[in-house]
Amino acid sequence: MGEPRLKSVQCSSPAGLHRMAYKEWGDPANPRVLVCVHGVTRVAGDFDALAASLSDQYRVVCPDVVGRGRSSRLRDPGHYIVPQYVADMVTLIARVTANNEDEAVHWVGTSMGGLIGMVLASFENSPIRRLVLNDIGPVLDQAALARIGEYIGQDVRFASFEEGARFVKDVSSSFGPHSDEEWNKLARDVLVQEPGGDWVRHYDLGLAKPFAAITLERAEQDQAALWAAFDAIRCPTLLIRGEESDLLSRATAEEMTRRGPKPQLAEFPGVGHAPTLMHAHQIAVVRNFLLNE
Repeated sequence: MGEPRLKSVQCSSPAGLHRMAYKEWGDPANPRVLVCVHGVTRVAGDFDALAASLSDQYRVVCPDVVGRGRSSRLRDPGHYIVPQYVADMVTLIARVTANNEDEAVHWVGTSMGGLIGMVLASFENSPIRRLVLNDIGPVLDQAALARIGEYIGQDVRFASFEEGARFVKDVSSSFGPHSDEEWNKLARDVLVQEPGGDWVRHYDLGLAKPFAAITLERAEQDQAALWAAFDAIRCPTLLIRGEESDLLSRATAEEMTRRGPKPQLAEFPGVGHAPTLMHAHQIAVVRNFLLNE
């Protein structure tokens, strides 16, 4: 339904105010709202295909989580943590549902976006009515987290877009098979050219700071808190897993189906962390779940 509208909303952190940019698809008067939130170094553009497909049924809202893409960078990178992201999403939902009788939304979250949704859905009186968790759960593989943290903090620069695109394809190989055009799109969404001419990844390298602070004790505490949040979720939930994922194990996914909201489980073969939800068969799984009320 046409091109997305680019908007932003003002949010706050303990260090001050910041703006969170978002794309909005579909009829701006549609009271049915779907919020789609990306992974740790990705952006709103990841959901372009899904949003276009679902914009006949929803007003689809896809934010650039603070520190990424068109959104502001935080003054204190120590606040690049899930509680801050949850607070920002509460502000966003209040904005996009301001004319609705309630603040109800449906939610699709990939990786980090799923963690944000999991925590928000666990709250009493949560606005989330249906939840899709894309390749994420309460147990996070420590080796995978270390790999992600190291990758995030590298100040990698590229002389050309083509060089940057090859890098993005290499580090994102776990996304599974994609066409050259799709890889180009995945790269273009997360690369930006600096005034000096270099191409860089479109996020604040300060995102790595909270990863560096993670200790084994802290990781165990976070895992216990995430399981408690998951067990508190009451809305219908779909859990998506890449069959080759190193972040969400098969054992964790199966345990999730027996606890909390007891989600439906859908696995995609030939994919690791995380399914991009760009392809028709993946979109169909999400669409069928969200609209099967």
